[in-house]
Amino acid sequence: MAPGKKLSKKMAQKTKQLVDSKHMLKGITLSSFLESTIVPIPLEAVMLPLMQARRESLWHIAAMATLGCVIGAIFGYALGYYLFDLIGEWVISTFFSQDQFENVKDQMQQQGFWFVMTLGIAPIPFQVAMLAAGATKYSLPLFLLATIIARSLRYFGLAAAVYYAGDKAEQMIRRYKMKAIIGATLIVLLLWWGANTFL
Repeated sequence: MAPGKKLSKKMAQKTKQLVDSKHMLKGITLSSFLESTIVPIPLEAVMLPLMQARRESLWHIAAMATLGCVIGAIFGYALGYYLFDLIGEWVISTFFSQDQFENVKDQMQQQGFWFVMTLGIAPIPFQVAMLAAGATKYSLPLFLLATIIARSLRYFGLAAAVYYAGDKAEQMIRRYKMKAIIGATLIVLLLWWGANTFL
């Protein structure tokens, strides 16, 4: 069996276990924490079928996923802040190149809040933002505010899609996902430009 199919099958099994578990909300919080720190697999692959199966807990699932990401963001920020000299080389070689990371650090220093917002919405590993924010000693409250806004848009947007589209949500998201991401990213970039121009 191909690696992609094996991974999909394993995720489907884990999702079914989570749907039937009384610890479902704790499970999605842990999954969100892992996704934002060490497991670069989109959480949507677990959340969408879970939300469709447990619609009575739709908004709770989105809230707990956001909470898990925020906890992960604090963890990643702390790693960048306190341990970057120790683990920096491994992190860079695992997630991106030295040039990419230097570019991320420059963006973080110049436009931290809006940069974190953009990375939080776009399908880019969020580890980049967390570690760069910590490594550059960027304001923790502003970093967390940007993380909460970006991830809430992502997860509550997914919940809204399931709420309104029901079982057709997966098909709708697959069809319009990139357009939605591009649209949300453009809105953030326009707000960013407006803030720099008029404030």
